[in-house]
Amino acid sequence: MTAQQPLTYDALVELATADSSVVGLVLKGSRAHDGMITRHSDHDLYVVVADDATTDLARFAGHRTPELDLVVVSLTEFRAAGMPGFERYALARARIVLDRLDGGIARILADKARLGADEAFQDARGWLDAYANSLYRSVKNHRDGQALAALLDAADSIRFLLELLFALDRRPRPYNKYLAWELARNPLPGWDTDVLLRDLDRISATGDVSVQRRLFALAEAAAREAGHGDVLDAWGEDLDLMRSQ
Repeated sequence: MTAQQPLTYDALVELATADSSVVGLVLKGSRAHDGMITRHSDHDLYVVVADDATTDLARFAGHRTPELDLVVVSLTEFRAAGMPGFERYALARARIVLDRLDGGIARILADKARLGADEAFQDARGWLDAYANSLYRSVKNHRDGQALAALLDAADSIRFLLELLFALDRRPRPYNKYLAWELARNPLPGWDTDVLLRDLDRISATGDVSVQRRLFALAEAAAREAGHGDVLDAWGEDLDLMRSQ
């Protein structure tokens, strides 16, 4: 493509479809999330090439314009993408444009969307401890009159809480942009989506200690049911400060 004729999404799909070395095209981001497209949305596209194959499309690796953002990878590299990593949620909810592997691309995406049992268990333990730590600091700072520190720690705790809740359900946590979208379509078991989002909004805006403690009570019950009671018990008497008074 020339400077006068920049590469478009449709043109790239046409080129890739005609290239037998390309085994998959995967669209991620807002265009893979119904109802999330805006006039600023570009096309974030993975071009998956058969291992050991060569393709002229390699010249477009790293191509990035307001319309099209390309990643050209081998099949092996695509299997490993986001496993673990920040990209995992994006690929878990990606849309398949081309799958020449008889459903193989779909199976790879399904694997990214579901955490392994041991992986989820271990991740949840780490996120639970981080959540308790930030919550404890927030409540303690509030008690001691450190308003800004209390609010910042409360905001930190939200991240860890969400990581925990999604790990307990063996799912990668969505990006903040897609949190409401994800929960509307795939609610967390045992949680009222509207109440959870309202509480998170309240905490992030005000650091409300009573709301933080109410959420902790629910998270503690879920964590103990999942076998993580020892992580909480290690906090000893400090748990009293986190719990509703």
